[in-house]
Amino acid sequence: MFQLIKTEGKARRGVFTCPHGTVQTPVFMNVGTQGAIKGAVSALDLKEIGCQVELSNTYHLHLRPGDETVKAMGGLHKFMGWDGPMLTDSGGFQVFSLAGLRSITEEGVTFASHIDGHKIFMGPEESMRIQSNLGSDIAMAFDECVENPAQYDYAKASCERTLRWLERCRAEHDRLNALPDCVNPGQMLFGINQGATYEDLRVWHMQETAKIPCDGYAIGGLAVGEPTEVMYRIIEAVEPHMPADKPRYLMGVGTPSNIVEAVARGVDFFDCVMPARNARHAKLFTWKGWLNLKNECYKLDERPIDPDCQCPACRHFSRAYLRHLFVAGEMLAMRLAVLHNLYFYNELLRRIRDALDAEDFARFRAEYSQRLGQRCQE
Repeated sequence: MFQLIKTEGKARRGVFTCPHGTVQTPVFMNVGTQGAIKGAVSALDLKEIGCQVELSNTYHLHLRPGDETVKAMGGLHKFMGWDGPMLTDSGGFQVFSLAGLRSITEEGVTFASHIDGHKIFMGPEESMRIQSNLGSDIAMAFDECVENPAQYDYAKASCERTLRWLERCRAEHDRLNALPDCVNPGQMLFGINQGATYEDLRVWHMQETAKIPCDGYAIGGLAVGEPTEVMYRIIEAVEPHMPADKPRYLMGVGTPSNIVEAVARGVDFFDCVMPARNARHAKLFTWKGWLNLKNECYKLDERPIDPDCQCPACRHFSRAYLRHLFVAGEMLAMRLAVLHNLYFYNELLRRIRDALDAEDFARFRAEYSQRLGQRCQE
């Protein structure tokens, strides 16, 4: 399932195999929350921009069109036209993001739908059933993502409950995979580490989580308000306790610099809505830093977004044209910008893999980690 090919310091180069294909790691997963990338990007586009793994959202797809509908259509791969590896998150993040619309008990979480307010209950078993109906290659365990900063006692109790929920996820996941009508009987399960920003809770929870057999392990509950250096410190504390022979996934992270730094700290999988969200607001990434394409200085700029980029937008259009589309409010602006930013992220991870293959990651990190977080000066 996962083969660790080589390391450079703590950085890891690997290969992950799942029912819908092989993934070269480290990898960035492109977020298609409701079975589509926001910005009018389809599964066919994902192939062109180098996407290896698509990620969708359990909670949102449960609400619409409904996971039973997706199952009746042959699973999410068939429904959205994506034949590559796919991960579904568990709905646990909505425990955090919909804090004003939910209540938590030992059994699970009761939500008020953000669409029409109707009551929804989701616990470990429900999350596993929804993800089984969707037929993803990787199902994430149901957990609670607490806000930062969190009270220590609450974070501790939440960790303990998340651990009990993982046991229930494991049992239900095994049962569902054995059913004759299972959409994807090879579906895998990843456990999630929590513990807010408390190193002792994080370490204890990772040690206990690793005792429950999973196909991979994630670090959740970061990039939700804490300083970047705190996030790096937590990764460094948790990493030694993550099984070396399983993939490591840092959930919801992050900027290009965050990714370079997290790879240096031993992470294999990443996802984030930020590149697509930023693109829809004209903030685009280049190999010389980021730029805001709405700025007046690009009105007559004939260059592509990034001369070093081979994405569909950069191959065919100028900065001036894309700026015009944004100013005019044309939908094409968002589509081309999202294609660029996601291509950039996929290319960033490809170059990281190449650097690891060449035993050159330390130089790559030194050259790009800080630069990619700065404004482009050209």
